[in-house]
Amino acid sequence: MKENAKVAIIDAAIYLFNHKGFNGTSVRDIANKAKTNVANISYYFGNKNGLLEQCLTEYYEAYIQEIEKGYNLLDRGATQSLKAVAENILYFQFENVQLTRLIIREMSIDSQMVREIMSTYLTKEKYYLNKIFEQGFKTKEFYLNTASYLILQWKSLLTMPFLNSHYLTEVLYLVPHESYFVEKYVRETHAWVDHIVCRKESKEQQVTLLNVL
Repeated sequence: MKENAKVAIIDAAIYLFNHKGFNGTSVRDIANKAKTNVANISYYFGNKNGLLEQCLTEYYEAYIQEIEKGYNLLDRGATQSLKAVAENILYFQFENVQLTRLIIREMSIDSQMVREIMSTYLTKEKYYLNKIFEQGFKTKEFYLNTASYLILQWKSLLTMPFLNSHYLTEVLYLVPHESYFVEKYVRETHAWVDHIVCRKESKEQQVTLLNVL
């Protein structure tokens, strides 16, 4: 029962932080949404900042695990590893859309909490991605390039669907919460790997691109 209350508080906070903003949400708002009392929030998280820190930590713990799953395929080739990492993260993010939107927005703000996340989890992310790209350069799977710029492009692809949901729905007429969207978007990221990162295309890769288009 206590664990259910903790989960309810986190879920309520994620919803309210997304819809009202962190500063626009009070601890009492969260307690009311979670159908619990303010004392429980204080007991589990200390305060509102502690609750946000919990959301960030839980997200990035799971996020790094998804990267590690793909990184562990590196012995099968850098291309397969990079595609697996992207696919794992995209499905994870789409399964946790509200949390992902919150995290991406909060990470754009300069704060001590954000700097701590960058120095731990995002440094680890960079380490894994650098290793994948370095192997791709070494084995000539990938065009010789600057890993940092490729990481920048890669992260842009993976975060864009969560930056502005209204832009996707109202301007591009895409429905990001539908399963078909994530399936097609995964294929699009694979096509980016095949035709931007990789040195040359196999016949199988060419067929994949035609299917995407």
